[in-house]
Amino acid sequence: MSPVLPRPQARAGTPLIEARGLIVRRGGRALLHEVDLELHAGELLTLVGPNGAGKSTLLKTVIGLIAKDAGSLKYRPGLRVAYVPQQFGVDANLPLSVRRFLRLQVAPLRGDLAAVAAETRIERLLDRPMQALSGGESRRVLLARALLQEPDVLALDEPAAGLDTAGQTEMYELIQQVRERRGCGVLVISHDLHLVMAATDQVLCLNEGKIFCRGAPQSLLEHPEYQTLFGHQAGPATGVYTHHQHGPECKH
Repeated sequence: MSPVLPRPQARAGTPLIEARGLIVRRGGRALLHEVDLELHAGELLTLVGPNGAGKSTLLKTVIGLIAKDAGSLKYRPGLRVAYVPQQFGVDANLPLSVRRFLRLQVAPLRGDLAAVAAETRIERLLDRPMQALSGGESRRVLLARALLQEPDVLALDEPAAGLDTAGQTEMYELIQQVRERRGCGVLVISHDLHLVMAATDQVLCLNEGKIFCRGAPQSLLEHPEYQTLFGHQAGPATGVYTHHQHGPECKH
């Protein structure tokens, strides 16, 4: 039987997003079951769990891309959310430069393209075709496109997927810098456990559509539910960042 978890402890200030008792069903099956989540300004919150655990469903539900079947969602008034998907491709027959891609926005651009290009270190890529970019370059361009909306919440689905160790480190370093510079809330899905554990403020561990444990990185690494799910991967964090550790919240 799944452990009964307390609701997350309240943190200072009004949350950007507050979810309570979220349930999502598809085809008679619960993809999410009684999930609670809070994201605050300046916070980096990471969703971890095995494939099929419900991470993408949760992220897309809390930012409004998937409709919930039960529970509540509250947003800070005027909230702006930018979403970076895990998969994105441009047809090889479509001539599209990075600069043109960044300007092709459904909503009006809020940020300055030159400033955002400098922030994400893509200035030299602006006139290159999208199809010629490496994996790491593509990820930075997608992040730049999201930042042009000047979001309050940045939602990232596996932002370092497919990158080598150096590329993963660079991407999480960039995300950390964006969060610190802009003060936005960041919601991340990741399988890069060691890097994420050192970079994040709070981790939510999902399995079978439920939150099995939650807490600050170090407390979570020592939690039996986390160790059961991840086995040999549940070792000490080895990432490149240090940050203030919150008190332990991870409990049955």
